[in-house]
Amino acid sequence: MFKTRLLSGIVLVIAALVLIIAGGDVLLSGLLAVSVIGLFELYRVFHMEKSLLGYGGYLGAAVYYLNLRFSFIPDFEVFVLGLLILLMAVYVLAFPKYRAEQVFAGFLGVFYVAVMLSCIYRTRMLPGGVYIVWLIFLCSWGCDTCAYCVGVLIGKHKMAPKLSPKKSVEGAVGGILGTILLTILYGFAFQKQMQVAREEIFILAGITAVGGLISMIGDLAASAVKRNYEIKDYGKLIPGHGGILDRFDSVIFTAPIIYYLAHYIL
Repeated sequence: MFKTRLLSGIVLVIAALVLIIAGGDVLLSGLLAVSVIGLFELYRVFHMEKSLLGYGGYLGAAVYYLNLRFSFIPDFEVFVLGLLILLMAVYVLAFPKYRAEQVFAGFLGVFYVAVMLSCIYRTRMLPGGVYIVWLIFLCSWGCDTCAYCVGVLIGKHKMAPKLSPKKSVEGAVGGILGTILLTILYGFAFQKQMQVAREEIFILAGITAVGGLISMIGDLAASAVKRNYEIKDYGKLIPGHGGILDRFDSVIFTAPIIYYLAHYIL
């Protein structure tokens, strides 16, 4: 299992490197594909992945990503209302085929998966984004790795015993501190390329500390849904890791945090 998980992780990192370094339409297309797969996994929990309601969600994700590229929707609120009306129309015209919770899951899923993941692309498109975008993964996967290591070594106090019995308060603190350290090392390594002052590197560390904290919420939120619906993993796409949502649960939450903090602070 460890070997499978390791090999899958290496392939995942290589794929992320290729997409993010390429940026532009390549990254946008890749994220759209990942978002649709993630939506499929989420909708499967609610037994609507191959339904007209599910297709409405996939269409909403596609329209959102196309709008990021071509800007044909004048206001984001128009997209929100349009998606809601579309899904409600499917709900009432097909009544009583779908339940209300499926409609709300279909609507929320587009924002939970597609919109939040799109912040990876939006961060990449910022000035210096080719370097800043990696902070998303430093404070999600980096925090998770550091938290695991510290938790195994000295973890005693359970952080959320009903959701994730193996996670500890000590691990959480270690994860955030590890994220700060990784960001500082990353910042000094690429200081010239990012064109940031020494003080700004510590600002970046503060940003990723917040992102690391939020990443834990993302991780636990995904676990809560799985507990509610009594499933082990969202999928089996990534051997040893589960599905897209199992691997990107923390990234989904950290991507918008890093994007907005970097956009308004740097």
